[in-house]
Amino acid sequence: MAGNNKGRRLQNKKTGVKLLNKLTLSITLSKLGIVLLFIIILPFIVERVASEYTNYHLRNQKEAVMKSIAWNGVNYYLEGDDSYGSYTMLKEEYISLEASPDIRLDTIETTRRLVERDTLVYRVLSYTFQEKGKTYLLEVGKKLTSINEYNRPLQRIALYVLIGLIILSSIIDLLYTRYLLRPLQLIIKSKLLKQSFPFKETAKPVQTTTADFKYLDSSLISLMDQIREAFEKEREFTANASHELMTPISILKSKIENMIIQEDASEDNLQRLTELMTTVSRLSRIVNSLLMISRIENDQYLMKEEVDVKELVLEVVTELEDRIQGSEIQIDLSLKESFIFQPSNKDLLFQLIYNLLNNAIKYNVPKGSIRITDRYSPEHRYELMISDTGIGISSADIPLIFNRFKKVHVQRSSGGYGLGLAISKTIADYHHIEIGVESEPDKGTTFTLLFPVSKA
Repeated sequence: MAGNNKGRRLQNKKTGVKLLNKLTLSITLSKLGIVLLFIIILPFIVERVASEYTNYHLRNQKEAVMKSIAWNGVNYYLEGDDSYGSYTMLKEEYISLEASPDIRLDTIETTRRLVERDTLVYRVLSYTFQEKGKTYLLEVGKKLTSINEYNRPLQRIALYVLIGLIILSSIIDLLYTRYLLRPLQLIIKSKLLKQSFPFKETAKPVQTTTADFKYLDSSLISLMDQIREAFEKEREFTANASHELMTPISILKSKIENMIIQEDASEDNLQRLTELMTTVSRLSRIVNSLLMISRIENDQYLMKEEVDVKELVLEVVTELEDRIQGSEIQIDLSLKESFIFQPSNKDLLFQLIYNLLNNAIKYNVPKGSIRITDRYSPEHRYELMISDTGIGISSADIPLIFNRFKKVHVQRSSGGYGLGLAISKTIADYHHIEIGVESEPDKGTTFTLLFPVSKA
């Protein structure tokens, strides 16, 4: 259970996306959206700004001319003629003054004017006024092409300013977001990532002024305290159960043994007592196996040892040598790689390999064979394979073989109770070892142990 929980945490960490990354992506995309939108509407904005500036310039020109007329009179420009016209050398601007038969509305519009046989497009301000009882029309114009010359520079300047502001605001937003989410990162780091079950001490609260983060932090601390309290109760129950269950079983075995050795016991009673002793022994093994699984899942085994896997396999083979010879099974031990696994618990790893090899013997065919090999995977992880030529496992039963007490169909009685592989899976998960199975009925089974990278 502890190994599975750690594996799920690692998987979620790899596949999930951090909140900070999501916010960063959101900020970046929103800023890019603003830039694209601004680029689209920028020509219209610049055109509008240029038009308003031109209108403003024309009004200033008109006011300057009217002040000059007010000071010098209309004849200063007309000099006895009916009209007056003046324009710059490149015809970019012009001023005209002439008598008008009626008073018109003052306007600013884009129109065409004939200047020295050239038809040019101007932005023209038209203004009528009266001087000494006569009506005059004043026009102040600016060539449209000269106005448009300012559009591109204005667009570039506006775009540069916008990009600069976007970059500056993005940096500020990212720094503020990082600062704002820092308490959440500390909560995740201190309460989730750097915690291993069982929790050995009370977690310290993270300093933050955000009410939501305070509530999350306090809730996690409260939950961890409840888990630690429940774990301590479970550990106490495990210790008590070990004593309370094993003591009557031992007493029962002792009494049955005494009854068996009594001289006046009949043959029928001896057979029944022997069967009862077998049942009690099975119960004892089941209780011991369950207690072992419980202790492993509750992290009651230390992992501080360095284990040479090759030497450990040799020890297991030596331990089972009598059974191998008694079954007339040929064993091929082909370990070519060197691998030191740490941190680990040697006794648990011995039990893991012992169970797998014991099953390979138990479920093998008469005069069958067992092959133990090793290699390094493409990811540079050490693999240990135990293959047999036994009765095999059906594809429907393979997902069930590690379940406790799950009945798996075999072709002959083996004396097993479904806990050997459950213990093996628990030990493998405890060490973050991946255990795989490949099997085919009547052809054999291969168990593969894929070790994680050792940590010094």
